[in-house]
Amino acid sequence: MNYNKYLKWFAVASTIGMLLILLGGALVTKTDSGMGCGRHWPGCNGQLIPDEINAEVLIEFSHRLVTGAVGIFIVVLAIWSWKALGHIRETKFLAIMAVFFLVLQALIGAAQVLWGQGDFILALHFGISLISFAAVLLLTLLIFEIDQKFDADRIHIGKRLKWHTIGVSIYSYIVVYTGALVRHTESGLVCSDWPLCRNGSFELPRNLYEWVQMGHRTAAALIFIWLAVILIHVIRHYKNQRIIYWGWTIAFILVTLQVLTGMTVVLTKLNLFIALLHSLFITLLFGLLTYMILLVYRSRLNNK
Repeated sequence: MNYNKYLKWFAVASTIGMLLILLGGALVTKTDSGMGCGRHWPGCNGQLIPDEINAEVLIEFSHRLVTGAVGIFIVVLAIWSWKALGHIRETKFLAIMAVFFLVLQALIGAAQVLWGQGDFILALHFGISLISFAAVLLLTLLIFEIDQKFDADRIHIGKRLKWHTIGVSIYSYIVVYTGALVRHTESGLVCSDWPLCRNGSFELPRNLYEWVQMGHRTAAALIFIWLAVILIHVIRHYKNQRIIYWGWTIAFILVTLQVLTGMTVVLTKLNLFIALLHSLFITLLFGLLTYMILLVYRSRLNNK
């Protein structure tokens, strides 16, 4: 039992570490610190540890250190959970996903430093890290299910909710990509008003940056409406299944906070703290949606 307890604590630490990687990457982008260490990787400005440190160097170098340390945690978690929970059908797949996408996002980050990449490729960086985070989060939830205190193995999901879950989860990744594209193309303040772009009147975007900004706002509005529709359906038909009911309730709360922080980011002219909260809420939402997909998979097995 102590073995499981230590594994739980290690999994929680790994999940928090992945959150720090995601938020650290967002901080690097939002503060334009990506070249804080110059065209050097894994060293910084030609040194293993830089002796001249300014704000950009501190942010970029700290992000690299956190990524390296957490990377070791993720590898250990993957091996540990594989050995301890290999009999649970999802464990090995999630362990591989967590490590693979963590390495992939690190390589993309290194490639950007060494050679540079276009904004549309860079926008994938956050999304790839998000997949690794989701895999680590799901591993952590599997570890906490060892005690069987939840009813996650005894749920039944109808066909309508099943397709809603799959559809909105895939769509959420599109929303994430458009948000990352806003950051990397520096389109955050191209539209000074909210929810419309300018002067409170409806006009088609005039350039690429306005298309990126308004495309993201439209995508965010649609996922808000979609999750509201799902929540109404769940309230009507799934009140007796706590994990389904509360899962979708929390998802709607997170998307509401996402929309509110997105609005506030514009109105406060890119307040850094609010912008990081904006990244945090979409990260948590995506992680939760992947868990709902896991429940759909289990429900399908239960119905066989």
